Amino acid sequence: MAGAVYSVASLALPGEDWWKTMAETPSPSAPTHRQHVGRGDVTTVQELIVAFSRMDQQRGGGHGRTALAQYLQSDVASFLRGTFPDEQVRRDMFSAAGELAYLSGWMAFDNAEHATAQRYFVLAVKFAARADNPPLTGHILRAMAHQAIDLGFNKQALDLSAASMDGQRYAAATPRERALLGVVYARGLAANGRKQAAAKALLKAEDDLASASEDIREPHRTFFFAEASLAHETACTLSDCGDRQGAIRQFRRSVRTRGAAFRRTHAVTLGYLGATQIASGSVEEACATWGSVLDAMEEGIYSGRARQAVVDMRQLVSPYRRRGIPAVAELDARAAAYLARVD
Repeated sequence: MAGAVYSVASLALPGEDWWKTMAETPSPSAPTHRQHVGRGDVTTVQELIVAFSRMDQQRGGGHGRTALAQYLQSDVASFLRGTFPDEQVRRDMFSAAGELAYLSGWMAFDNAEHATAQRYFVLAVKFAARADNPPLTGHILRAMAHQAIDLGFNKQALDLSAASMDGQRYAAATPRERALLGVVYARGLAANGRKQAAAKALLKAEDDLASASEDIREPHRTFFFAEASLAHETACTLSDCGDRQGAIRQFRRSVRTRGAAFRRTHAVTLGYLGATQIASGSVEEACATWGSVLDAMEEGIYSGRARQAVVDMRQLVSPYRRRGIPAVAELDARAAAYLARVD
């Protein structure tokens, strides 16, 4: 995947026949010496996904991603070529491979390796389709939509987020996952100027998250999505709708409610909050917020998105450098020193 380029053409969704063909049980092949793959192998892959997901939330996508990708390309690739005791184990292994490819893509996305991320997302969709797992497919399409929004491909992002909500991808999902799909769909609507529809989608996402409970078993891939994440995505949606004060309130809510296990996303949220504060004229408040971003980054977060927040803060404070504001001078010097160390 080295040297790949992010492709808008790769965001196009295949037709309905493709999905049906991918979900069909493959015809039995002639006996070979292929590896026998059992339930324990599926569990092993799932356990590794859990471990790397938590590390990603703590340290960022730039920490450990190549090890995860190597595991996918070696061990998991062998599992997918193996023989299975029954159809359910086969589908579960392809689902696990899809989640692993998705996580590889998400970590690459977080580390600003966008072309690599896209390739893994596309691979993850294929695995999820082979597993006939609509909620997982929706989860991956949602991630692709999120990336497309960040890169400015708003129409394609809306198409992807709408597809993530289509049919069983939403209907068969658990409440927490429904809320995640719905709030990214709201962001896609807002990015395309559809403010009223975005507001309606936000309310639906809030209702879905409110219906989550301990009695409902959620897939691990949604473990990070709670009030803080909903508030973060809501703030991004409100910002795209032109409601800066509403966005600031939601970013603050996200910062206030996020747990210590999510340091990387916390830094990204603080970066967005500072940018919204300075856009509203609150320069010293923005500098204080961005100081917290640097605190987090200096403790060992490896994230292209979080690093971009540091680049952005230097650009956004540049008009204030000659105004003799101590907070600006201190932040600018600290940000410049940080970037000099990591570049």
